[in-house]
Amino acid sequence: MATVDTQEALDIKLAVYMERLDSYIESQTKLNEKMCSKLESLDTNLDELYEWKSKLTGMKSAYLGVGLLFIHTIAIMGGLTALFKWFLSGDK
Repeated sequence: MATVDTQEALDIKLAVYMERLDSYIESQTKLNEKMCSKLESLDTNLDELYEWKSKLTGMKSAYLGVGLLFIHTIAIMGGLTALFKWFLSGDK
């Protein structure tokens, strides 16, 4: 009789343990799915940031190129102006 009660108690404990284990596995599965979806959205956001970074780098390069062209144009025009002044002044 004692073994039957012990067996029933073990069966009840095993059933409770299995129910808790199933609940734990289910909650961990939901947590993993949620974490994966968050990581995917984070990855998408990082891709968008890298895209904006490359666009800004391109704009900075374009501004640098236009600035250098502007400075070069000023230097050439200044040189030509000085050359014309020198030719027109008659101090040859």
